[in-house]
Amino acid sequence: MLTAQDIMTRDVVTVKKDMSVSELARLLSEKKISGVPVVDDQGNLIGIVTENDLVDQKKKVHIPTVMALFDSFVFLENPDRLEKDLKKMSAATVGDISTGEVITAGTDTPLDELATIMSEKNVHTLPILDQEGNLAGIIGKTDIIRTIMQDK
Repeated sequence: MLTAQDIMTRDVVTVKKDMSVSELARLLSEKKISGVPVVDDQGNLIGIVTENDLVDQKKKVHIPTVMALFDSFVFLENPDRLEKDLKKMSAATVGDISTGEVITAGTDTPLDELATIMSEKNVHTLPILDQEGNLAGIIGKTDIIRTIMQDK
């Protein structure tokens, strides 16, 4: 069975957290990719940023529903989400919009497990790490689809 190392892109485009959002948009468009890992100065994976993060900047703000009860206010929804949404909408850098909790896989992860992770976790861009935890490659949904087409 095929594994991550068989289908991953090894020449990974990465960005730093201080890159501007407009530079990121241009990079994703020019490279025709849907997301990139965010790395520190030593090349360590510290986050991921995708097209969805850029699109989130332009969405409407959803104000949480509040109910007044005995001279106090009770949020019926999580007010933390509003704060997170406002931060993304006003973001100027990749660090402001990137996700720090990155879902990853190893180079020896089988294809069916990669597909399961991407489907169940709703991940479009999956960084692949080697045994030492270094960024070895990246897999996008198009890589999975391309592999399925080649099997036919």
